[in-house]
Amino acid sequence: MAVALVAVASAATAPAARTPLDARGIAFLVAAGLVLVARRRFPRLVLLAAAACLLAYLLLGYPGVGPAVPVLIAIYGTVRIGERRTAVATIATILIGGVAGEVFGNGAPPPDVFQRWFLLIGWMVAAAVLAEVTRARLAYLEQVEQRAEEAERTREETARRRADEERLRIARELHDSLTHSISIIKVQAGVAVHLAHKRGDAVPEALIAIQDASGDAMRELRNTLEVLRSDPPAPPPASATEYRATPADGNGTTIGNGASGLQHLDRLVEGARLTGLPVTVRIAGRRPPQLPEAVDGTAYRIVQEALTNVSRHAGPATATVCIEYGPDCLTLRIEDDGRAGRGAPPPVPGVGLTGMRERVTSVGGTLTAAPRPDGGFSVHAQLPLATVRT
Repeated sequence: MAVALVAVASAATAPAARTPLDARGIAFLVAAGLVLVARRRFPRLVLLAAAACLLAYLLLGYPGVGPAVPVLIAIYGTVRIGERRTAVATIATILIGGVAGEVFGNGAPPPDVFQRWFLLIGWMVAAAVLAEVTRARLAYLEQVEQRAEEAERTREETARRRADEERLRIARELHDSLTHSISIIKVQAGVAVHLAHKRGDAVPEALIAIQDASGDAMRELRNTLEVLRSDPPAPPPASATEYRATPADGNGTTIGNGASGLQHLDRLVEGARLTGLPVTVRIAGRRPPQLPEAVDGTAYRIVQEALTNVSRHAGPATATVCIEYGPDCLTLRIEDDGRAGRGAPPPVPGVGLTGMRERVTSVGGTLTAAPRPDGGFSVHAQLPLATVRT
């Protein structure tokens, strides 16, 4: 309504024209202003209606260009929603229809007609350009806002992923460094108690306390590790624990940070032998001058965990550790002839097997852990020597 009043006021104060302002002219002005009420729902129809009122008003010779104000607003709204073609077509129609109507219909001098209508068309083009600039600016601001939200979400996801990776790294290190030692203590204490009972000697209370304390420590450590592993990976296949993965990304923490490596294999094997587990070591190939640190640490931890599992679960058994240095791959095979074998149930992945699988994942290798068909258990890992970090 405000636009209609402005249009009527501008026409009433405009210089006299060929046709005095009457009720019909006022009707054109009011109609051109009132149709803007529906410009958000029907922008193209509103633009066409306002343009028709403008053409009729000016071709009939009424004073001023009052209906041009609603047309400018309609053009702005149409271009803002991306209807540029509709706006261009409407402007062209107004120019052609207005010039042709006044030159051929009213016999007005062409120079005056062109001057009058081109000035009006210039305002319409300016309104369209302003709308396009505004539209581009709003689109840019929306894009910037989306990028900011995406960057914030990415930062949060990266921080959460790094926290999860650090939690898993701590869990693996605790398991590998403490469980092995505590298992040896528990096994040795159990052997001493068994021998004492067999000889009919009195079992020292300190030995019983060591055996019980080591068992409690193992249970508490396992509970702690389960808390750290609040989001464990999916379980492996039922027939065997097999996992094949691509190398970890550069945001991860390198597993096997030099604290342990295959250079300490003799000490590891000797500790297993002290628990009463006969271990045979076979090494094939030549160790590279510079074995990747991550691969070295991962290989050591796999052997450590495999021997710990043999001591804890295999019963009376012997173990064989085979290490083969190839040109592109380090192959590990740890086997035992213990209680597991043909017809044995599939292994239930615990913290140890899960940790081994995660370590192999970090260097892009493969891991298979399953009962052997002829008895015992086998852990087979292949670790690429050219670990790619992207």
